[in-house]
Amino acid sequence: MAFNKSLAGYFDDLQHIGIPTDDLQKTVAFWEKLGFKMLGNFDTDDQGNEVVFMQYAHLTLEIWTGDGAVRQTGAINHISLNTSDADAAFKAAKAAGFKMKEDQVQHLDFWQHGIKFFNIEGPNAETIEFCQIVKD
Repeated sequence: MAFNKSLAGYFDDLQHIGIPTDDLQKTVAFWEKLGFKMLGNFDTDDQGNEVVFMQYAHLTLEIWTGDGAVRQTGAINHISLNTSDADAAFKAAKAAGFKMKEDQVQHLDFWQHGIKFFNIEGPNAETIEFCQIVKD
């Protein structure tokens, strides 16, 4: 993507919704009962914490342990928007004056080639992630 001063030019869809849990097995079983299928399961640290991605039709959920479940309305941790260029989107977000939650683009070893992402904060302290699944 070419540089675009508007951050809107750097995402094309919802990528996933992030939900922390204290009981991964119970949470996965709940979403499976609703028809979701597991796409991937990854270790996140040496403490036994995991992250699971589940999908139904076009909706993907990221469910993980280690941060604690909120257990009240507002329990969703973040929404993630799909980007094909996290680095350019990060620059556009900074240039537009969004409240950045990180100083630089982050990396995780999910999927075959990893992901690149960053987060901004919305007006109600909600977290909006911009995530790129690295293709190669």
